[in-house]
Amino acid sequence: MRLHLLALNPTDSVTEGYLPAAARLGLAVTLLTDHPDAHRRAYARHVADDGEPLPELDIVACDVRDFREVIGRICELGRPDAVFTNSDHLQTQAALAADYLGLPGKDWKAAFNAKNKAQLRRALAGSGLDTVRSLELRPDEDPAVLAESDLPFPCVVKPREGVASEDVVLVHDAAELAERCREIRARRPGTALVVEEYLDGELHTLETLGDGTTLHPYAAFRTHLSPLPYFIEERLDLLPEPPRPHSEQVIAQLRALGIGFGVCHTEYVVQGDRARLIEVNYRSIGDQCDLVLAPLLDIPLFEHILRTHLGEPLPAELGARTDGRVRMEYVCAERGGVLKAAPGASDTERDGVRLVYRPLRELGEEHPHYRTNRDYLGVLRATGADQDRIDRAVAEFLAARRWEIVS
Repeated sequence: MRLHLLALNPTDSVTEGYLPAAARLGLAVTLLTDHPDAHRRAYARHVADDGEPLPELDIVACDVRDFREVIGRICELGRPDAVFTNSDHLQTQAALAADYLGLPGKDWKAAFNAKNKAQLRRALAGSGLDTVRSLELRPDEDPAVLAESDLPFPCVVKPREGVASEDVVLVHDAAELAERCREIRARRPGTALVVEEYLDGELHTLETLGDGTTLHPYAAFRTHLSPLPYFIEERLDLLPEPPRPHSEQVIAQLRALGIGFGVCHTEYVVQGDRARLIEVNYRSIGDQCDLVLAPLLDIPLFEHILRTHLGEPLPAELGARTDGRVRMEYVCAERGGVLKAAPGASDTERDGVRLVYRPLRELGEEHPHYRTNRDYLGVLRATGADQDRIDRAVAEFLAARRWEIVS
């Protein structure tokens, strides 16, 4: 059986999660990407580091952002058994390709609703389940038109199709709003923006997995953000179970959006008994959280996800363990410059806590200060059964190590 996988740049989720899972399922993989050389290098490093075996793999150059090129290239290569992507940017393209070929896949309209943040707000308001006041600033519109809006301040401005909190910022008045919009446009010419009311409250995630009929909420995190006005995820703690009634409300909103096939990562704010959606990412949770969940929950998570795209139903119960705890800690650069000193990769276990640290930036690399998750210098994955022990182990690890950036 053959899987066609669409990807942009290499990610840990694909290299360490989905491709080894495809190998375990006995799938041959054709990877269509606009970064073929980068993927070849990533997989060579994976093999050199004694990573899990990868499947029979063909890497094919393709303009994967264009669904017409994707469909044409797949038809040229021959009909696969499944089309899949874990990229935020490519869900609609993969869904259209699967539909064209008569293969199982996501509803392309649902993928579009999730990716387009303006359409997400319109679709939710139309469902009657939640209304967040928002405006769309199209690429040809001047930010000055926002002065006539009745949006409350503070509000949030973000790219309509953005990811990873890039160029997401809180603003406090009309002058600052116009200024921020112009700054984003200078970095991203022709970008459509969304401005919406600020939803204050604790930030949570809900991780779901569905086969089009059954929809399992399999994990939930509490997310800790950087100080405002930016929204960098600095720490995530796995919750013992998806909290109620919020998880039921999130699932109802996902179903209203047409989402229920494959894996989905949803972020929402808790306001009393209400769950207010921030964004819906129709793929697995990233930044190595998915790599932690599979062994901790003791379920074949990546295999389950791929099987849904092969047309196989999910089990009635996933059978996930509930006694494990996770803390994901991200070490962030506080300014731009060259990374001069940083710890290397490590994997240790002590007092019932396993600590896995992975660098995300090479020594000697120079970067500006992004104020997004591109500022991550490394990620610490702490797992165990006791949250207090995990928190102590993380604090001791961070205190004993040094990250130095020089101008």
